[in-house]
Amino acid sequence: MNKFVRFDNGQKTAYGLLEGDKVVLIEGSIFGKWEKTDEKYDLKDVKLLAPCEPSKVVGVGINYKEVVLKKGDPMPEEPIIFLKPDTSVIGPDDAIISPKGVKDLNYEAELVVVIKDKIKDVSVEDAKNHIFGYTCGNDITAADFMIKGKPWAKAKCYDTFMPIGPCIVDGLDGDNLNIKMYHNGKLTQDGNTSDMVFNVSQIISFVSHIMTLNPGDIISTGTPPGKGKIVPGDVIEVEIEGIGRLTNKVV
Repeated sequence: MNKFVRFDNGQKTAYGLLEGDKVVLIEGSIFGKWEKTDEKYDLKDVKLLAPCEPSKVVGVGINYKEVVLKKGDPMPEEPIIFLKPDTSVIGPDDAIISPKGVKDLNYEAELVVVIKDKIKDVSVEDAKNHIFGYTCGNDITAADFMIKGKPWAKAKCYDTFMPIGPCIVDGLDGDNLNIKMYHNGKLTQDGNTSDMVFNVSQIISFVSHIMTLNPGDIISTGTPPGKGKIVPGDVIEVEIEGIGRLTNKVV
């Protein structure tokens, strides 16, 4: 398994591989041909950025069975999707900005799928061949704006509302990963992606039949029970098995 990162060393922005406490510079495109170089940096000496630059973010709502059962609703017949702009994407340790007037800002720990190549109308059976890897995501939502102004765009699309990172990991089984959220150090979400209503392959296929997906586009696959309210000063951390921990502070 590789852990791909995007980083800034103070002189340039580049892609690398996270190997222990070192970042190894790579040349080429992570979505095409690439190779490791001899150039290495101490992790503490670089700033990790969002690990990819998606042209779009596709979100999936209400995609954990336990969440649906708690609501008392029937299981969705197809994935419930929404879009976030690329300007919502931030990286590890970047600040989540609480917009003026928001009184109910929520976090949602989510597994994020990173698409490998340009795809359209892929089958469920073929979908996993088009996954580059997985990263941690946090679907930030202004819940009070969602109530006032459906559809969900107003609540979901503010700048900084889609932290991702710290790395993209290939070779994982996205349908069986533990996913947790820590809110100011307290465990508040603790689930497993095996509880998703629609699995990763089903989601990719469904989305690709609606829109073309490009290399680096991301799909955030929904959140397990326990999403909660945050206020400026809070620190929230998404932890996913095999990937690591994504930490952000609210300002």
